[in-house]
Amino acid sequence: MSGSYHIHTWGCQMNVHDSEKLAGLLEREGYVRASDENDADVILLNTCSIREKAAEKVFSELGRLRPIKEKNKAVLGVCGCVAQQEGERIYQRAPYVDFVVGPRATESIAPTLAGIRAGGQRGLRVVDTAYRDDSIKFPFDEIRRVGEGRAKAFVTIIEGCNHRCTYCIVPTTRGREIYRPIETVLDEVRSLAAKGVLEVEFLGQTVNAYRDENGNTLADLLTETSAIDSIGRIRFTTSHPAQMTPRLMDAMAATQPKLCAYLHLPVQSGSTRVLQRMRRGYDRETYLEKIQALRSRIPGIVFGTDIIVGFPGETEEDFEETIQLLDEVQFDTVYSFAFSPRPGTKALDLVDELAPAEKHVRLQRLQEHQKAIQARRMARWEGQTVEVLVEGRSKRNTQRWTGRTVEARVVNFEGPSETGRLEQVRITETTPFSLTGRV
Repeated sequence: MSGSYHIHTWGCQMNVHDSEKLAGLLEREGYVRASDENDADVILLNTCSIREKAAEKVFSELGRLRPIKEKNKAVLGVCGCVAQQEGERIYQRAPYVDFVVGPRATESIAPTLAGIRAGGQRGLRVVDTAYRDDSIKFPFDEIRRVGEGRAKAFVTIIEGCNHRCTYCIVPTTRGREIYRPIETVLDEVRSLAAKGVLEVEFLGQTVNAYRDENGNTLADLLTETSAIDSIGRIRFTTSHPAQMTPRLMDAMAATQPKLCAYLHLPVQSGSTRVLQRMRRGYDRETYLEKIQALRSRIPGIVFGTDIIVGFPGETEEDFEETIQLLDEVQFDTVYSFAFSPRPGTKALDLVDELAPAEKHVRLQRLQEHQKAIQARRMARWEGQTVEVLVEGRSKRNTQRWTGRTVEARVVNFEGPSETGRLEQVRITETTPFSLTGRV
């Protein structure tokens, strides 16, 4: 059945790539991408539940879309992690939704859509939150990537997580780990290279836990990918410190310079006591040892991280240890959040005595401290020339281009260029968050 579709995406790179698969699934069924939701016969919300009030944002968006759905008789589906988390409860507040499908059960969307649009299943309240392998087994040649023809592409290698961090909802929304065979991943990378892709980024909730049925690990995958001539840049995200093994570090060093000298390694807290309450599986000293081990192998590597402020039981002393960790590591990027309990997690059982206002104050303190670190680190690039993979026009200034260096630094620049090119850019100005320059 033909028609048009629009997908609204929240969340991480994994969700962005999942939406590319949803687009491929719909186009397989004869649908075409609509210019916006007002022209769509099918509207999908691909949702994220990692943050507080994520479900509220989804219900707010559903309310906004309801008149459009009713006017155009469009089919409205909720997909992704909020769909998995809320399931049938979505219908209690939004009975006009047509179906709810979790991230591991996406192959049920096509038959559900066919039934609804044929008139026989509208109002049946379809819910599919089974933990199947639909997403990770989706045929890579059917993926409809954002900006087809661009020089960078995401490649999923693992889905789910076997860790049981007390604050995290991912094992509930994504299930336990499943892995793609290394040869299937490499076939996809070769296919992308043949289309002109220069950079691949391997994705997984705990990407460095990858181990296929034949025992191939992320270290093996990096080694094999680096041998593909036309692939010039390799990244992977997001890693867990517990799986950052010496063998993986050695492979990262051996695949330089193709492996980008940037690693996002979430620490969550600089306090061993808090890390134990989070059930992270490492302490402050172990984390710092791994940072040092990586720097000894890859001089110049830079790091990003995630930090939760105000976790239950966090004292002022614990918080100060996190601030001190920022100074020790000198992260280039930090994604920081005030703790908010997620449904179905062990952290709900922990006593949370810190007032929301104090959490906010600590978060502001941490962000200002990190901003000063980033300002100093970025200022060192003024006057230097860097290689930039061009991602497209800047959203804030369409007269400029934007892209990233191998260390994942954002560069906005002027001069003749085009999406997908590698440019040498001379830096003329810096901020804590980006660089500015000219070709």
